[in-house]
Amino acid sequence: MLKKVLILLMCLVIPLSFAGCKNNNGSKGGSDVEIDQFAPPAKGETIAIMKTTMGDIKIKFFPSVAPKAVENFITHAKNGYYDNVIFHRVINDFMIQGGDPTGTGMGGESIWNEPFEDEFSEKLRNYRGALSMANRGPNTNGSQFFIVQAPSDTITQDWIDQMKSNKFPDDVVAKYKEVGGTPWLDNKHTVFGQVYEGMDIVDKIAAVEVGANDKPVKDVRILGIEITTVP
Repeated sequence: MLKKVLILLMCLVIPLSFAGCKNNNGSKGGSDVEIDQFAPPAKGETIAIMKTTMGDIKIKFFPSVAPKAVENFITHAKNGYYDNVIFHRVINDFMIQGGDPTGTGMGGESIWNEPFEDEFSEKLRNYRGALSMANRGPNTNGSQFFIVQAPSDTITQDWIDQMKSNKFPDDVVAKYKEVGGTPWLDNKHTVFGQVYEGMDIVDKIAAVEVGANDKPVKDVRILGIEITTVP
């Protein structure tokens, strides 16, 4: 219970991260095609290999649901925008956040040099392993992102009851219970990718020692992000 209260407080105070923890009227992205968030990427599908100082993290994307967020991330990655950038905020059992070239948590911009709109969809959720956009509030997406690290044991009965009272579909509640995640961030932060290999690396990063503002005491860096296709 204490962990849940602390996470809720973090949700309210962290700048350029989870300040959007109120209801948000972002656009609904997506198509009529069903999406399995946890399915492995198909042959020929574009993926990212995020090379960090602690190991590689492989990510698939959902361009049919969040086209602008995917384009923004992939273009930044190809241009080297994220090279040598630190994970500036790490909260174990919650998430790891990066994408700010200044390393302060207050910087970074989109490829369009201005914030872009949210792309929410009921087809994608902030399950464990989700790659989501950080923001300052509605429609303020820039370059920063986070990977949800919260494991299944963080989904307490209280969270399950809250999801049910907020009319989350039964299959979504069951999936959160099975895999973990941050259901309170749904429809507040755009999900545009999913880690399909390397969650052990995400867990290692999440477990590092942190100091003020949840910044790792010893830098954990993104060495580069390779954009490629599944052979």
